[in-house]
Amino acid sequence: VEQVGAIKAGKISASELLDHYLERIDRLNPDLNAIVAMDIEGAKQRAGEADEALARKEDWGPLHGLPITIKDTLEVAGLPCTAGAPPLKDHVPKNHAAAVQALCDAGAIVLGKTNVPLYAGDFQSFNDIYGQSNNPWDTTKTPGGSSGGAAAALAAGLCGMELSSDLGGSIRMPANFCGIYGHKPSYGI
Repeated sequence: VEQVGAIKAGKISASELLDHYLERIDRLNPDLNAIVAMDIEGAKQRAGEADEALARKEDWGPLHGLPITIKDTLEVAGLPCTAGAPPLKDHVPKNHAAAVQALCDAGAIVLGKTNVPLYAGDFQSFNDIYGQSNNPWDTTKTPGGSSGGAAAALAAGLCGMELSSDLGGSIRMPANFCGIYGHKPSYGI
């Protein structure tokens, strides 16, 4: 909320906020391996468009210009969607998942995808495609799973928000391990 408010108030541009995150990713992600696929050029283009829209007094919505990441179990057009499974390593969807599209329609900028265990089915975040994600507070520890890459990215300040999924603790457990807030809404809300 604060970051989008700063963008809308002209205190920082969407492009400047994106550059801030890209610098942190360059510096911190090699030790964390939280973000495993990125669309830097696409994110830069969309951030520029967000800034141009605000200059025209156009508001894209509550996430206008906010760089976000998406768990690698949800489809993002043009980025791999592997669920950590080698048979899916070459799967690159042409369209966004409905939840991803809703965030984009609200003004978000998809920066990249975050790591998961094989088929998002474990309490850690290692797979044979991308390797192991590490906890930003202690890289000898796990960030949890299955949204471990997501929690590590948020806790390390690599993105402004993350879209994940949770059936048996996949958001709640990594949030706890990494000291951040994770929310699994009730079905139907």
